[in-house]
Amino acid sequence: MYGDPALPPDFVSLPYARPDAPRGGSITLGNTGGFDSLNPFVRKGTVPWQLRFFTHESLMGRSWDEPFTLYGLLAESVEVPDDRSWVAFTLRENARFSDGSPVTIDDVIFSYELLGSQGHPRYLGLAGQIAAIDQTGPRSLRITFNTDNRELALLAGMRPILSRAQWEGRDFANAPIADIPLGTGPYVVSDYEAGRFVQLTRNPDYWGAELPLRAGTHNFDRIRLDFYGDASVMFEGFKAGDISAVREFNAEKWARQYDFPAVQRGDVVRSEIPHLKPSGMTGFVMNTRRPPFDDWRVREALIQAFNFEYINDTLTGGAQPRITSYFSNSVLAMAPGPASGAVADLLAPFADSLLPGTLEGYELPVTDGSLRNRRGIRRAMALLEEAGWTPQDGIMRNASGDALAFTLLIAQNSSENRAIADIYQSALDRLGVEMTIEATDDAQFTERTSAFDFEMTTYRRALSLSPGNEQRFYWGSDSASQEGSRNLMGVTSPAADAMIDAMLQARTAEEFTSAVRALDRILTAGRYVIPFWQYTTGRIAHIKEMKFPDELPLYGDGPNYMPEVWWYEASDQ
Repeated sequence: MYGDPALPPDFVSLPYARPDAPRGGSITLGNTGGFDSLNPFVRKGTVPWQLRFFTHESLMGRSWDEPFTLYGLLAESVEVPDDRSWVAFTLRENARFSDGSPVTIDDVIFSYELLGSQGHPRYLGLAGQIAAIDQTGPRSLRITFNTDNRELALLAGMRPILSRAQWEGRDFANAPIADIPLGTGPYVVSDYEAGRFVQLTRNPDYWGAELPLRAGTHNFDRIRLDFYGDASVMFEGFKAGDISAVREFNAEKWARQYDFPAVQRGDVVRSEIPHLKPSGMTGFVMNTRRPPFDDWRVREALIQAFNFEYINDTLTGGAQPRITSYFSNSVLAMAPGPASGAVADLLAPFADSLLPGTLEGYELPVTDGSLRNRRGIRRAMALLEEAGWTPQDGIMRNASGDALAFTLLIAQNSSENRAIADIYQSALDRLGVEMTIEATDDAQFTERTSAFDFEMTTYRRALSLSPGNEQRFYWGSDSASQEGSRNLMGVTSPAADAMIDAMLQARTAEEFTSAVRALDRILTAGRYVIPFWQYTTGRIAHIKEMKFPDELPLYGDGPNYMPEVWWYEASDQ
């Protein structure tokens, strides 16, 4: 995205992969909830998240040891002008789908058009910024853009490529589960039972096995995905030996509950993998499309009433630091105190519309860690009264006599979110605010959050070291009314839109960083989410036969680090 790629043209493997890693073996991974679709490219249905990483590919592939750099995958070459107003790709002659059919320029163009019209909403943003896609040779094409957006050339290289022969003239968005999209990836779906398991088998004829980008990756012969009702049941399955590896997000549980017999025998190994990526945002998100959350003072009051220090100590032993902003734990995070320099200059035109704290500096409240949180409750009370809510017989009511009450929607398989909600509910009771907790199954949870059918719900948004066009999908004004978008809070901020534009038009790393820091201020001071704790280290417990390279990527335990560069070794060597 900025500067030159870190790897030379003749690189032999990614720096965090072991090119001579042994191949073979089978592992089983666990997912919570269920699934009713095997098409990860449409909005409809719940899909195993791993599929789009292992069964499908794009023209270019990403290195997770750089903020945002792509190398050739299906494409053998890429060409861009200085202004990045277009990008041209040439396909590798040997690129093949898993059924052996060649990948053609027709497939590529068809994929862009299909995803842009019937695909998941995350694909629509790029489609609207493409002026033309033209075939320029037997294996080459050029994509011309209609906006000044330097990231588009990279995004164009990351769209999954589908088979035209499979989908032309068919209803892609509503296809039955049996119609699994044909991909070019190293794995194929070899078996499944809806809601229970998916079997991925490494394609012995995978076309890209010898590519430098693939050296030392996708080493397991079979990866089975088993589905469990909730995380607690899945953990018991792991302890019993039914699962090969689990990720643990709770530091206290990691310290106290991973001493079961298999760990003591050395059959299960606990590995910690640090990273330098942004914290992202995890917490309870408030839907500003609905009252009372359309009033920032109510949102701030609910943040003040959230006793983070007590909850953190109770549930994690106080071992995990709080998220302080959307890009905390990284160079992109907003600086404490008043905005200055280029950040202040970017925000200045919007000064009259920015919420308090955006320019002056905003910090989350810090409690004394006691159960009562008296100071936080007092501040919350004052803010609610300022917003027109007063206590009447122990219940917060407005001038019309309506009680301040709302429902928190959570997925029923999340025991941690339920534990947080229970403690928070007690605090709100003391404030005179009624919060009802509604737990629903995964399918209903996905359907309702996609349709913005909630008042408050759980939220997790991972962010990278190179945020870009996806930010519009996360909190751009247009996405606030686009069902299926990630803008659950309903942000409609001209200032945020302008910062995203500035980020995308930046020509230097300094300009880019300033724009992201300014956006971070707007989102954080927007009081849209009640933040939880961040995860600065990935924790993976796994059977001793599963190994990974000594050199770790910049992104640490990213979405597909395990099992992408791991391997199976039957005995220590």
